[in-house]
Amino acid sequence: MTVEDITALFTRSSGDYVFARWGRPIAPIVFGVEEQTLGVVKGALEAVMALSGHKLMETDPELGANLMLFFFRDWDELAEVPDLGRLVPDLGSLLVRLKNVDANQYRIFRFDKDGSIKACFVFLRMDEQLSAVPAETLALSQIVQSVLLWSDTAFKSASPLGQTEKGVVLLRPEIASLIQAAYDPIMPVAAEDASHALRLSARMMLKREN
Repeated sequence: MTVEDITALFTRSSGDYVFARWGRPIAPIVFGVEEQTLGVVKGALEAVMALSGHKLMETDPELGANLMLFFFRDWDELAEVPDLGRLVPDLGSLLVRLKNVDANQYRIFRFDKDGSIKACFVFLRMDEQLSAVPAETLALSQIVQSVLLWSDTAFKSASPLGQTEKGVVLLRPEIASLIQAAYDPIMPVAAEDASHALRLSARMMLKREN
């Protein structure tokens, strides 16, 4: 993965370079799935946390849960979730926009004062397209896209996941290496200068050599 590749993953369609990782431990909660699928999501989260070295916790002292994943059939269902409008500003107008473009997923981040990720809300409308995706693939993809603040154009041309010859879905090695570098303790929790991509590239190279 070149420096240009890394830069592109955190450069928004506006042209701004914006990077952030989680600062506080992640306290997840999942809505709208059966017990079996809940275990799949938990497994994906634990795998990505083991890779990054970041911590999981049962409860966030401020928010209770700070990574919320919602699985549902219709966007209007979110309007009925208690207190969600308090956590997601302008929820009503957001739902209208999402319905108008026939979106099947949306992700919202909130940030602490140091720029690190404070909370993430993942909305998945299980239409025909998403329902056809194996649970393991969908869960891993969503967790990977929630562990860092990627560009709004990241992964549009290529998934962060790959597949072995036996059909096992895995995180692409270069994306795994990038996540590890991003969570290196010496790296900043947030950055808005593209020179940050150079530092990520250097950390990735150092880890490969070790």
